[in-house]
Amino acid sequence: MPSHDLIFFGDSLTAGHGLPAAASFPALIQQQLDAAGRPYRALNYGVSGETSAGGRQRLPAVLARHPAPVAFVLALGANDGLRGIRVAETTANLRAILHAVRAAAPTARLVLAGLEFPFEVSALPLPGLGHYAQEFSALFGRLAAEEQVAFVPSLLAGVLGQPALNLPDRVHPNAAGQQMLAANVWAVLGPLLPPAA
Repeated sequence: MPSHDLIFFGDSLTAGHGLPAAASFPALIQQQLDAAGRPYRALNYGVSGETSAGGRQRLPAVLARHPAPVAFVLALGANDGLRGIRVAETTANLRAILHAVRAAAPTARLVLAGLEFPFEVSALPLPGLGHYAQEFSALFGRLAAEEQVAFVPSLLAGVLGQPALNLPDRVHPNAAGQQMLAANVWAVLGPLLPPAA
């Protein structure tokens, strides 16, 4: 039987931190697929607090459970930015994840979600924050081009910095914000999916 799996692999933004599971953007995409009668399974592998290094370590277990996904949406990096992890290290981890998925599932549609520097740069005790923010924000588009994968330019487009679309922590999208994330991802992912799995 062919796989019907769509893997959403990310952190708290994917997990839907602070919200019911049904409010996360992968669950909202599942609702959209169900309404259209499309036989895909949107699998939410978002883990709050995860860095790109953590995702790289976790990936083999996910691929062992779902060895031939139709699509794999990679949405990691926000926690790297919050912790000031070197951009080269984040890039290497994300690249390794993409390579591993491609090796395990050569026909999978790969999608990389981009991020702006995630939050208040003044909260990080780092020198050269402005340069780091620019370098961080640029890594996703550059990596997507180098690896020739589909690219969501900004996972948080329309949500970042909008109090009405975020929880009181100003970091995590609320239910309305997750709807925006679903739209941002679906605009890229939807056209990649075959009419039927």
